[in-house]
Amino acid sequence: MNGIMSVILPAYNENANIERSYTAIDQILRNHNISYELIYINDGSTDNTWNEICKIAETKEGVSQVAGICFSRNFGKEAAIMAGLAHASGDVCAVMDCDLQHPPEKLVEMYQLWQQGYKVVEGVKRNRGRESGIYKAGAKMFYKLMTIATKIDMSRASDFKLLDKQVVNSILSMPERNQFFRASSSWVGYKKTEVEFDVRERENGQSKWSKWSLIKYALKNIAAFSTFPLQFVTVAGIITLTGAIILAVQTLFRYYVGTALEGFTTVILLLLIIGSIIMVSIGILGYYIAKIYEEVKQRPVYIISDMK
Repeated sequence: MNGIMSVILPAYNENANIERSYTAIDQILRNHNISYELIYINDGSTDNTWNEICKIAETKEGVSQVAGICFSRNFGKEAAIMAGLAHASGDVCAVMDCDLQHPPEKLVEMYQLWQQGYKVVEGVKRNRGRESGIYKAGAKMFYKLMTIATKIDMSRASDFKLLDKQVVNSILSMPERNQFFRASSSWVGYKKTEVEFDVRERENGQSKWSKWSLIKYALKNIAAFSTFPLQFVTVAGIITLTGAIILAVQTLFRYYVGTALEGFTTVILLLLIIGSIIMVSIGILGYYIAKIYEEVKQRPVYIISDMK
């Protein structure tokens, strides 16, 4: 089974990597006689990224298929991936980073597995490259929570995937605005396999993910794909109720035997604990209500200002 591969490359301030990624992917896929199209999505970059995409699309016209999509502003990587999937015309779609931290030679192995009948080929990380201990610990905690919430192993998940057109259509049919691509591509099912890869170091530029943006990304995706935090509210309530019952029995017992002590320490501590749990619970509920509000407004996930 042969088919055209659409390679989707989200780009945010990656002007130094556009030409480099095109050259690397083009050489590898041509050497293996794989027909392809490249779709670059400029996610509201403030540098020369869009001009570089236009230059590639114009100079390579007639030689290979290169398309460019330009957002009106920064909508985020999830939106960029969805836009790429929606505009892909290939029989199979691959999603990867244009900084080449996802090794392009793995596209060939993924394509060959697709030819064998696999609908979803997951790129899983053998290692996470050079990351700080705090970053690795945070990522491990996030994916552990996602694994518990979704019942899908997310421990080594990445955006580096190859999907059959049927899988792409299933993902695009999901109506929610707050998508989490890494989980959605597993949730839809289909025949799946994995390809291990080592995360490469960036040769040009710096990561666009700050610690705060990663925290916001984690919170958004946990809320978008699971109700686990809401279950925390229920568990906290049960624990507090159990503790209150035990303390009530103890207090009544001491009162009747005449050993009750005067003072407000216990009362103050209880008020602080219960008050804190109530405030955290209200915050979690408020966050979910905010996400419901965003869904109800039905604003577009992205706005395209230009295309090549």
